[in-house]
Amino acid sequence: MEIFGFGIVAFCMFIGSFIGRGLGEILGVSGDVGGVGFAMLLLVVISNYRESKGKPLSEKTQNGIILLSALYIPIIVAMSAIQNVVAAFAGGAVAFLAGGVATIGAMLLIPLISKITASKEKEKVA
Repeated sequence: MEIFGFGIVAFCMFIGSFIGRGLGEILGVSGDVGGVGFAMLLLVVISNYRESKGKPLSEKTQNGIILLSALYIPIIVAMSAIQNVVAAFAGGAVAFLAGGVATIGAMLLIPLISKITASKEKEKVA
């Protein structure tokens, strides 16, 4: 059922938010630091784990996850609206450092991801 997909996403979001808030406390930022990202990683790990065990999520469960993925951008906009940006900037260099490290890290991973996908596409063609 589609509701199982919603439940899996809700579980991942709960755990991701918990990790993000804990990371925020450790870094001294009053807010969630990467909670949505942790939730997305957890969702990917759960999906891949089930597939590796030969028990992929049912089509209806996947439809529930797909529905929420269509709502991803509005959800992120709503979540970012509640973040205290002024407090993050007042917190000092931690906010800038976290954003800079994430951006530069993502930029450095682009060639690696391109090579991985290119090799998989060659395997499919061959």
